[in-house]
Amino acid sequence: MEWGYLVVAGIAEVAFVTFMKLSKGFTRTPYTLLTVLAASISFYLLSLSLLSLPVGTAYAIWTGIGAAGSVIVGMILFKESKDWKRLVFLSLIAVGAIGLKLTAAA
Repeated sequence: MEWGYLVVAGIAEVAFVTFMKLSKGFTRTPYTLLTVLAASISFYLLSLSLLSLPVGTAYAIWTGIGAAGSVIVGMILFKESKDWKRLVFLSLIAVGAIGLKLTAAA
C-alpha cells in the first residue's frame, strides 16, 4: 500500500507543479487553489508512505516522479523541447527510480 501512496503522491506533485505554472505567479485564483490542494495531497500521501518506506528511497522516487512527470507535461502542454538529449536524461531518472524500488527493503 505504501508504494501506491508514493506513486499517487508523485502524480499529485506533477499536478502541483503544473497548476503552479498555470497560476501565473499565483495571480489566477482557481489555479492557485488547485496548487495548494495538489501540494497538500502530495505531502500527505508522501507522509503515509514514509511510515514504512526508507526516507531516502521514498523521497528520491517522489521527486523522480515529480521531475520526470513535470518534464513530460512541459513537453505536452507547454511545448517545451523534446530534444533527444532531454529524453535520454529523462529515461535515466526512470531507471534510477526503478532501481531504488527494486532494492528497497519494504
